[in-house]
Amino acid sequence: MTTVNVPDIGDFSNVPVIEIHVKPGDTIKADDPLVSLESDKATMEVPAPMAGVVAEVLVKLGDKVSQGSALITLQGAGTSPAPKTQKPAQAAPATTPAASASPQSQSRIGALPVVGVVPLVDFDGVHASPSVRRLARELDIDLNQIKGSGENGRISKDDVKSHLGRASGPPAGGTGIPEIPAQDFSKFGPVETKALSRLKKLSGPHLHRAWLNIPHVTHTDDADITDLESYRKTLDNAAKDKGFRVTMIAFLMKASVLALKEFPEFNASLSPDKGSLILKRYYHLGVAVDTPDGLVVPVIKDVDRKGILELSQELGAVSKKMRDGKIAPSDIQGATFSISSLGGIGGTNFTPIVNAPELAILGVVRSTIKPVWDGKAFQPRLMLPLCLSYDHRVIDGALAARFTRRLADVLADMRQLVL
Repeated sequence: MTTVNVPDIGDFSNVPVIEIHVKPGDTIKADDPLVSLESDKATMEVPAPMAGVVAEVLVKLGDKVSQGSALITLQGAGTSPAPKTQKPAQAAPATTPAASASPQSQSRIGALPVVGVVPLVDFDGVHASPSVRRLARELDIDLNQIKGSGENGRISKDDVKSHLGRASGPPAGGTGIPEIPAQDFSKFGPVETKALSRLKKLSGPHLHRAWLNIPHVTHTDDADITDLESYRKTLDNAAKDKGFRVTMIAFLMKASVLALKEFPEFNASLSPDKGSLILKRYYHLGVAVDTPDGLVVPVIKDVDRKGILELSQELGAVSKKMRDGKIAPSDIQGATFSISSLGGIGGTNFTPIVNAPELAILGVVRSTIKPVWDGKAFQPRLMLPLCLSYDHRVIDGALAARFTRRLADVLADMRQLVL
């Protein structure tokens, strides 16, 4: 008889069990999912470390577990090891396809990571998930004063929001945001209710909080990528034979790092007291990826130390991990700057939402041929629209314009990418 415990899940603890995938008597193989755990940053499946027959399930829905907690016992266990969950770096975040995800993607990771806050109230003994506790602390709400509507008095996010609405009353002095009045749409015609995916339920509050707390400004510019696109196609044709693709996103990542090094304010975060800037000397870039369940932002670490081909292979590997539903917490944490690409879909420009605690995010859309004056005549050039959203508390318009122009200059001269 072998007891299967929760493996290394990074710095998470007391994580609720939200799904149990096996029952006593089930025959399982190595890597089959046993349970799903949901922290405030991600939903994680715990895989079976070996094959065998489930003798007993040691947890139930709602139980909180940490690394080492017993999950099941196995009879006739084999020895095939399951991949270990990597230890996460730090929090990461925001908006659309950068690596190509299969239409069949069923990524099971949770939401965009959120920045930690200093505990304000002792919530010991309160029946609530880590994400609910964090929300309460961010809103300065005492969970001890809320009666939970869930099973055994469990407090949900809706309970916290309802309490906030009752406590705040009518908005005064611009400090309150009234809810949109509910309507019965069925009065006007047939309706259908479709539940949001877990990913959207978890990422929605993070995006809402970022939009409300950050004074967003978006600066746009165009980059001439005519020569770069020709070079990219050459690399991509060679890479196909080796089983991976070279996309424009890899070049955007390398160009972004060059600009971030020259303008370190963009590779930073505000301190909790908003009185200073935390400059980061590492370059971990979040790349927003579209999946059927919603947006996922995997983080590519140490982009400054990797070449175009290495980044392209890593982006391809991330897409495969999404398709297999095996992204670990460390895969979505620690970003210092994010890129969101709609290039595979279209559009002329958009306003990506800054993924707090980052200070800026780059959005790109589909490149188009435009006439560009060369001093003597108009020449057809392939132009890539750049959309940079930034936190105006730290970055002003002039600095954003210089950053975006520098980024465009690097993309226009691919020699700078290999220096």
